[in-house]
Amino acid sequence: MSKISSGTTTATGLVQTSDTTGNLELQTNNGTTAVTFDTNQNASFAGDVSINNGNYLSSQPTFRNLIINGDMRIAQRGTSVSGISSGGTYHTVDRFTTVIGSAGTWTQTQSTDVPTGQGFSTSLKMQCTTADASLASGAYNSIQHYIEAQNLQHLKYGTANAESLTLSFWVKSNKTGTYVAQFLQDDSTGTRTIVKSYTIDSADTWEKKTITIEGDTAGQINNDNGIGLQVRLVFAMGSDYTTGTLQTTWGPLVSANFAVGQTNLADSTSNYINLTGLQLEVGDTATPFEHRPYDVELARCQRYYEKSYAVTTAPAGSDYYIQQVNPLNRGGGTGAVGYPIYYKVTKRANPTVTPYTYDGTSGQWHTGVIGSSEAKGNATIEDAGTNFFKVVVLYSTAPNAIYGHWVSSSEL
Repeated sequence: MSKISSGTTTATGLVQTSDTTGNLELQTNNGTTAVTFDTNQNASFAGDVSINNGNYLSSQPTFRNLIINGDMRIAQRGTSVSGISSGGTYHTVDRFTTVIGSAGTWTQTQSTDVPTGQGFSTSLKMQCTTADASLASGAYNSIQHYIEAQNLQHLKYGTANAESLTLSFWVKSNKTGTYVAQFLQDDSTGTRTIVKSYTIDSADTWEKKTITIEGDTAGQINNDNGIGLQVRLVFAMGSDYTTGTLQTTWGPLVSANFAVGQTNLADSTSNYINLTGLQLEVGDTATPFEHRPYDVELARCQRYYEKSYAVTTAPAGSDYYIQQVNPLNRGGGTGAVGYPIYYKVTKRANPTVTPYTYDGTSGQWHTGVIGSSEAKGNATIEDAGTNFFKVVVLYSTAPNAIYGHWVSSSEL
């Protein structure tokens, strides 16, 4: 039908331009389409719709951020861990694991240092405490985030319609230079990867970075509860991973092309890096960070890791606010008693469950008898499924109650 644009001057007013699509477009004076009415009487808005004196409907879809806990708010395991030098382990902030080997020793904290005016309250900080200025050839150090495969089917990997993705995040470090972000998927025959570099330009300054990758038309993401995509932000890599040519398009993983140009953040105990506001979304444009409600984000984290402790209490410490149950199948004398415990959130897969006493002893729970002192008994976990598990406690005197803490993990 036509395009209607606001004129560039008072004299031109509204400008109508012929159009053969059958759509009606309303444009601003620079030719940017703001609203489109199609032939089916559907209206599409390019931006947000303001109503009732500033209340608005957002044009950006909810749950567009494929990363869980990208604002680093949830830290069920604790807020600070020191002496990190090896392994692939979750330490503090939920859903972000540290993968490190022969690349210094580090302290990881949930920090309150955040970019001003962006709505964030926490960041993940890595501080080098033992330096390694001359990395071994196989050294590596990164944090990574695993995304569940069945949440990625809309990416259409392995087809001609595979979607591009845009990663955006805030970063701060004393050490300027080139860093790399790696994207990996393992459901294809052999691991496929794409790597992009970015630059930290100013020391000790929060900077926002944006990286876009094309969709993988030759890849594959299975429709299951396994790992669909890995996102890694690298801090240091040895020569085994840096002597080739940076792999900036999707293809089979070649180790030498994995981190070419990467700065060695492990070369001084003065070095640190803070990260927050990680967002991965479909398309080639970074939208503002999706600030989801705290309870929503906590529940999403609990699909992979849940505990009976208070959210702010690290597991295995002393906590007298315990899970207490009146046991079933209680008999006289010595024996064992069991009771089912239901999770708050359905788990990704059958988890590993670890019992604790309220003073932090692993593998035991308390048994209590009215009129008598409490005792500790060895505790085992049975029938650990995606909705509940059963804790079984040995006793020498038939208890009126059993109680303790537990931690459940079904991380990717």
